[in-house]
Amino acid sequence: MLPILLKTLPFFALIGLGYWAGRTRFFTEEATAYLTKFVFYFALSAMIFRFAANLELAQVWDGRLVAAYLWGTAFVYGIATLVGFLRGLDVQTNAVEAQCAVIGNAGFLGLPMLALLFGPQAIGPVMLVLATDLIVFSSLIVILITVGRDGRMSPAIFKTIGMGLIKNPMIVAMALGLTWSGLQIPIPDPMNDFLSILGGAATPGALFAIGASLASKSTERIQIAGWLSFCKLVLHPAFVAFSAIFLFSVEPFGAAMIIACAAMPVAGNIYMLAQHYGVAPQRVSAAILVSTTLSVATLTAVIAWIS
Repeated sequence: MLPILLKTLPFFALIGLGYWAGRTRFFTEEATAYLTKFVFYFALSAMIFRFAANLELAQVWDGRLVAAYLWGTAFVYGIATLVGFLRGLDVQTNAVEAQCAVIGNAGFLGLPMLALLFGPQAIGPVMLVLATDLIVFSSLIVILITVGRDGRMSPAIFKTIGMGLIKNPMIVAMALGLTWSGLQIPIPDPMNDFLSILGGAATPGALFAIGASLASKSTERIQIAGWLSFCKLVLHPAFVAFSAIFLFSVEPFGAAMIIACAAMPVAGNIYMLAQHYGVAPQRVSAAILVSTTLSVATLTAVIAWIS
């Protein structure tokens, strides 16, 4: 485990540097928001487009992998939902907690980390995980919050979901990159260099932004944050591993990548959703902070195991 820790340590050191910058106010919340926007809309999108444009759809798509990840994720989602209802939570709050239990930081942390640790071949499985999270579970939370609040299902929900997907730069970058690849258009050298330089900012920028954003997170409801972190860091990778290895017999490398993605800490975009709908943002904030801190040990252990 020590060699893997030494490999993952620089990633967490960048997060720690960002946290220091945010905590000391050297980086204000406004600066962090703009850095996050740059990474999300430009650097990470350039990285995803460049990788996707150099892949074939047949190389990326793996039905067994998607089924295994969906089964493991849905199982843990169900556990978190059941526990939430037993605690007397309403539908909206329960949906937010269940989202924290299964949606990890595969975009800002997983994609840069796994691409550097395991090479470009990691990109395909990680993109499938990202697409599944964004299309299935991000849609599900919007539906549950809206139904829980209004008491009914409105056709307008699907318009909201559709617009959300269309406006998500990661989905757009994936779709455009795979389309470019499908048309078999070679990427001109100047364009490739541009994407490479811009995409190169994704890893340090994303990790620094994660740390800086953590500086503004609180640790209220620490017991709930601990439970959600346990779901995300332990139960989620465990059930995805069981599903990938025993139920769907996913090929070893793909299985390793989705298990690593499942071991990522709680995603920051859940906080944005919780804040937007006014549903338990402090609870999500604490879960992100606690899970990211604990993931220094748990994520390193999982990567050591899959390696």
